[in-house]
Amino acid sequence: MARNIYDIRRRGVIGFLLLSVVVVSVFLFYSDSLVKDLSQQERERMQIWADATRELVNPVNPDSQSGSNVDFLLSIIERNRTIPVLLTDETGEIIMQRNFSLPEPPDSLSLSLSDVNRSFLDKKLDELRNSPNVIEIDMGEAGKQWLYYEDSKVLRSLGFYPYVQLLVLLAFVLIVYYAVSSTKRAEQNKVWVGLSKETAHQLGTPISSLMAWMELLEESGVSPETVAEMNKDVKRLSTIASRFSKIGSRPSMEIYDINEIVSHASDYMSSRISRRIRLTLMPWHEPLIVTLSPPLTEWVMENLIKNAVDAMEGSGKIDIAIRPEKNKAIIEISDTGKGIARKNQKAIFNPGFTTKSRGWGLGLTLTKRIIEEYHGGLIYVKKSEIGVGTTFAIELPMAENGSLK
Repeated sequence: MARNIYDIRRRGVIGFLLLSVVVVSVFLFYSDSLVKDLSQQERERMQIWADATRELVNPVNPDSQSGSNVDFLLSIIERNRTIPVLLTDETGEIIMQRNFSLPEPPDSLSLSLSDVNRSFLDKKLDELRNSPNVIEIDMGEAGKQWLYYEDSKVLRSLGFYPYVQLLVLLAFVLIVYYAVSSTKRAEQNKVWVGLSKETAHQLGTPISSLMAWMELLEESGVSPETVAEMNKDVKRLSTIASRFSKIGSRPSMEIYDINEIVSHASDYMSSRISRRIRLTLMPWHEPLIVTLSPPLTEWVMENLIKNAVDAMEGSGKIDIAIRPEKNKAIIEISDTGKGIARKNQKAIFNPGFTTKSRGWGLGLTLTKRIIEEYHGGLIYVKKSEIGVGTTFAIELPMAENGSLK
């Protein structure tokens, strides 16, 4: 069921991303069409502007050049207050400009304002000659003139607007995702803490009762060997309850050689797994000093070994290797089990995810929490191949100073 939930979630995320791409593509296409339409409108306005200029200089019908007609043509030219325009003659000399924000010369320069403006306009003209915003004006006997124009500020802003809006939308989605994820994690943490502490509380009463019964059994003449074995299991239950009680609160951290902690967990598990499974520990030849919580670290190792045993279904090999790497202690747990599919190698740490027919899918989630949140380390699937096996890697920061317990 949990696998189906995470598969559905994965497909949902992919579907959401595809839908987002489609929506963004449609939005950008519409914005691009709008920019093209506005650009075409501005060109038509410039064409009317050019026709009005030609009519003023070289009227088609001189008899029609009444005062009202001239005023109308001049009004067409004057109404352009948004589109920067340069008008040149056949030699390329600028004979008129409109709507350019002309610079003012610095005080340190001896150039006149007209010289600075001329230099500025010449640069603009060079830029516009390489653009499509050019209109040829046939002035008849007076020759030809050329009208160069820039896109208006509105059009330039509209060209950038879709991308600005896209960035804002992306930022909004990321903020919402972070807020939802943080809230979800906080809720999960409350569930973990409540579940763990309630489990420890519920175990406390029967464990206390069993301890009392152990004393009665010993006094009743039950074999000391039997009582000793039963006492081991009672202590084991007490250890489990102690581990659960530490979830949700900062455990006491101590200085230990990681070889010792891993060896203790391996020895405990080796006597409780099938004889057809060979468990091999390869500790480092020198102490690797780590600040850790011994009960929780042993819990991590026992959980990983148990998962490896389950993956091998009764027979196989488990190798545990410890080594230093820079300022970290590396623990690698390899098995010859059935392996983990690549798509599940990150999902296995999610709450409720399991590939077993039985189980709650909580072990690896708690393992990740213990290693990463309490010990500042890292746990991940180093490699896995279906039908060959899996290697888990744990990285723990080594203590710079401290003496062994």
